[in-house]
Amino acid sequence: MPAQCLLLDASYEPLAPLITLSRAMRLVLAGKAEIVEDEGRTVRAAERELRRPAVLRLVSHVAVPRRHRRGVTNTWLFARDEYRCAYCGRHERELGVREFLTRDHVLPTSRGGTNSWENCVTACRRCNGRKADRTPEEARMPLRADVALVAPHFARLAWPVRRLTALQQQYVALYFGDDVLAALR
Repeated sequence: MPAQCLLLDASYEPLAPLITLSRAMRLVLAGKAEIVEDEGRTVRAAERELRRPAVLRLVSHVAVPRRHRRGVTNTWLFARDEYRCAYCGRHERELGVREFLTRDHVLPTSRGGTNSWENCVTACRRCNGRKADRTPEEARMPLRADVALVAPHFARLAWPVRRLTALQQQYVALYFGDDVLAALR
């Protein structure tokens, strides 16, 4: 895996994607970012030697849109539901050869249900087929108690599969809190 740096706003807010080492070095050399934490190694340029960054902070503030809501996609939905069927509770790893996860609408779209976070859950192919065009009550298939029909925190959407180092995790926890960091693991 190529080296990646956590990028912070001027206010130390973690910005969504991890950036590559080459992009991080371009930001530092252009004076747009400063190195907050380094890996203890150096990177050599033509006539300079710089610390190899692990965490960068932008010199000026960047506006991060907060009102933008991510639409429901299977990638985000499955990550929100931790790759478990909302009805039987089986994990993606427990599914058979011809089984897979699908998107299920709690209130079917044919009956006025929407494609929103509050109406969509992850379901295995078997449960989705069994429930068909009915509500969970009509199908006698209640949702598991731990299923939350809410939009996930934007930080969890931004980093569903990111691998943060322990040093980078400190900055995420500092800004968003330990509960968001736990959700990213």
